[in-house]
Amino acid sequence: MSFLSHRYIAPDMIEERTYQRNIANDCLKENTLVIIPTGLGKTIIAMIVAAHILEKGKKVLILAPTKPLVEQHYSTYSQFMNDVKIGTMNGLMAPEKRAKIIEGNDLIVCTPQVVDNDLQNDRYSLRDFGLIVFDEAHRAVGGYSYVNIASYYHSGLTLGMTASPGSDLNKMIEVCRNLDITHAVMRSDDDPDVSPYVHDTFVRNEIVDMPDDLLNVIKILNKMLNVYLNELVNLKFMDPGWPASTKHLLVVGDTLQKRLARGEKTSMIFRGLVSQSAAIKLMHAIGLAETQGMTTLRNYMLKIESDASTAKGAKASKDIINQPSYKELWRILRDTKVEHPKISRLMSLVSQEINSSDEHKVMVFSQYRETCDILMEKLSRIPNAKVTKLIGQSNGGLKQKEQISLLNDFRNGVYNVVVSTSVGEEGLDIASTDMVIFYEPVPSEIRTIQRRGRTGRKNTGEVIVMIAKGTRDEAYERTSERKEEMMRENLDKLNMDLRFITHSGQRRQTRLGEY
Repeated sequence: MSFLSHRYIAPDMIEERTYQRNIANDCLKENTLVIIPTGLGKTIIAMIVAAHILEKGKKVLILAPTKPLVEQHYSTYSQFMNDVKIGTMNGLMAPEKRAKIIEGNDLIVCTPQVVDNDLQNDRYSLRDFGLIVFDEAHRAVGGYSYVNIASYYHSGLTLGMTASPGSDLNKMIEVCRNLDITHAVMRSDDDPDVSPYVHDTFVRNEIVDMPDDLLNVIKILNKMLNVYLNELVNLKFMDPGWPASTKHLLVVGDTLQKRLARGEKTSMIFRGLVSQSAAIKLMHAIGLAETQGMTTLRNYMLKIESDASTAKGAKASKDIINQPSYKELWRILRDTKVEHPKISRLMSLVSQEINSSDEHKVMVFSQYRETCDILMEKLSRIPNAKVTKLIGQSNGGLKQKEQISLLNDFRNGVYNVVVSTSVGEEGLDIASTDMVIFYEPVPSEIRTIQRRGRTGRKNTGEVIVMIAKGTRDEAYERTSERKEEMMRENLDKLNMDLRFITHSGQRRQTRLGEY
């Protein structure tokens, strides 16, 4: 095995891979977006590029969207780079201290919000930087801080990195325009220079049948929902030809709010707003029943009851509990012993995996924190299961240091099962897992790819997607597959469009000097 050799990279520590070297060479020629699957070493590619820029006497800025990712990058660069002053900074530091970190270090790692704020307040400039790395570059749209930072930068190269840029070609182009990127480099698991380093990942769907109590609950909720949908149609606030969806209802609500703001304060408008809000609540309840289970649904309906019981509670909540069907719904929720069939199947899958080897690890993804709590409690009953949960910082969640400590414990075998919300999807260097389980499919190709990338890194992995038969799980799975196929097709078109934009002079004005 040969190792990377460079004066700024620690010797005999990083395996040299041809595709990483080739991609890095491309990145040194022009502003580049690198799109490669999770686990193939985006950080190593950035490190190679950074080493060459540092050799020219220029500074390097590494930006990552979350604090745990910043901590991870800081640790990795500190471990693998030689004779490089590496600093990190955050928003809790005094601005003067951040300016000194910028001045006194060769390579700085931080979240973009910190730099964005400092640049707007003219605390330092980027003129001494020869490279900015935008990790998870697909975020560079709208008003995200990446976009503003790029507009201040005109002294060197830009490197954007992502495993999943999304299926919308226009958004891909927007990302490239916002970061002033002129070229995209792509690799997939099937490319000849990549395939020797990729382990097989087997993906399969686990279909479960819904029990009668859940089917009856869903039937009642749909009956209640139809009361409000029909009312919105009759009031001519909703097009009967459009399929009822949360997105459609949000458009209806936005239209009603605008009419209200223009002074149209009629009983019909107010009633429409109540019906729209109640319909959204019931759609959410149906989603919980179909994909999560009785406990999560029961707790959500209790929140609606609690809201309805207060004088200032939402009229939609009061309206829902006064529906004739509500008592029937609550009778089932109160008396049933049924949980979602996914739970027992999940327990069986996890038990088989961790008991097949002392070293096997499993990661379970769920969309809701409450479901994570339920799954953690259930999975902890499995013999030999050492279970923990990975959640974000908001609302009393895990702080940055706690997340990093948890992942280290998972890596070192203290835990062999992690139940995670979306915080475990993006970027984090999670220990090689043998099995990844989606408790529910997500209708996002970006999140699906990122979840799937948690396995198959260092050995063969398995991905299992749990799907409740006849529910929105099936629709979400189809949506994700379709978007992923579209993403692959659009990646081939991206460079052609970038060349056209560059040559036709259609790029956005980001630097005064260009004009």
